[in-house]
Amino acid sequence: MRLIAPTVLALALAFAATFPVAAQSNEELLKELRALRDRVAELEKRVQSAAPAAPAPGQWGMTPEQVRELNRVTIKAEALQDTFTDQGLKGLKISGLIDPTYIYNRNQDNGSFVFLNNGGARYSYDNSYFGMAVLDLQKETESGARWRLTLAPERGTGALFNGSSIVHEASVSIPLSDLKTRLWLGQIPDWTGYEITLPTGNKLITHNLLFDTTAPTAYTGAVLDVTRGKWWMRAGVVNLNSARLPKGNSAPAFIYRVDFSKGEFSGFGFSGVHGKATNFAADFGSWTDANGTVQVFPGAGKGTALHMIEADAYFTRGDWSLFGQVSAGQQQRAAIFNSDGQLRDSRWVGLSALAAYKITPRLEAVLRGDYINNDSNGGGLLGYSFDDPVNGIGRGVLADGSFAKGEAVGTNRYALSAGLNYLFDENTVFKLELRRDGADQPVFEVVKSGSFSKSNTLFGAAVVVSF
Repeated sequence: MRLIAPTVLALALAFAATFPVAAQSNEELLKELRALRDRVAELEKRVQSAAPAAPAPGQWGMTPEQVRELNRVTIKAEALQDTFTDQGLKGLKISGLIDPTYIYNRNQDNGSFVFLNNGGARYSYDNSYFGMAVLDLQKETESGARWRLTLAPERGTGALFNGSSIVHEASVSIPLSDLKTRLWLGQIPDWTGYEITLPTGNKLITHNLLFDTTAPTAYTGAVLDVTRGKWWMRAGVVNLNSARLPKGNSAPAFIYRVDFSKGEFSGFGFSGVHGKATNFAADFGSWTDANGTVQVFPGAGKGTALHMIEADAYFTRGDWSLFGQVSAGQQQRAAIFNSDGQLRDSRWVGLSALAAYKITPRLEAVLRGDYINNDSNGGGLLGYSFDDPVNGIGRGVLADGSFAKGEAVGTNRYALSAGLNYLFDENTVFKLELRRDGADQPVFEVVKSGSFSKSNTLFGAAVVVSF
């Protein structure tokens, strides 16, 4: 027994000497070294209990060389742990993703790879949050404060509302009375609905219609974040889609979201936004007076009152994943139809549902359907107070240039997407999507002919690689 034990110890210590080369990360290295130290201590006890006589003081049943090696391993482990702390690496997590994407849009006569295209390019359902490169840094201090910086050049939230900023999220969460009662501050991406901004959290390439046309981009402000059992509640005051409100506007928006995890497989949530939002009808809209003269509304840039609520739910069990969302909103004086000089309210109601089924453990089929009712006052959605022939928002146009249902009637929209995603390995997912968008009026511009159609077809392919 005395011959076997030193051999085991020698092998363990030899493994320890080469271990740093094979370590996957600093955190894993620390865990392995601590486990090794505990194992050595256990082997020492076994040697002592099996020995016929007590070993000499200071030897513990090991040779002098083994004692020196054990001391060296212990000192290295403690030094490494001190280095992590001194350099701020303790509690630091680094992750990221990249998702080169190919998109074909039939009516726009455009087939192209989409990757890091300039943030000033139009935002639309075929030019959304994909084709990204993201670096995510998260740090938790010993006091429980959580710090997060997510960088997404050209295609993050900052690129859309803050002058091509590369910052997608920059926030800190500070514990108040306990770790489950926090103050969340900074730039926070929108949390509306069952889909999230970054590609790794979505089963399809494109987002649903509600995400693209009725949800805010991001919030800048302060949020109270509370978790109690199965409930997660957040509420705060923020700048809506703005790093700083314009002059003359001192009224922040009130936002909230509540989530409930019913169990391991299901849950639901709801959210709302109430406050002022940019009004493109007031700032850039025009109308024709009785004399046929085009008049421009004197926009002040202060925005108008917005009220939005939504509810969503999920169920995931076995091979099935089901998601659903309903949303309603209204913005004061932000409708598209304003021909008599009076700004009207925009109103909308929308639905979205997604079902996914795993054909094999790696291959998943996905089907999603969306619908938005938006015919009031010529249409108008959050950020869309004008006719948009790419997204199919506003009034339909006939061959003679007249409005299909009149200038005061907006378009009701739908979209149906079918797709596949394949888990190639633990870090790589291949995605395919075929999407059909439609409307009850001809609102999609056909670039080749200059005409308008009631439908459009999109095809997408993407590779999402994350770490």
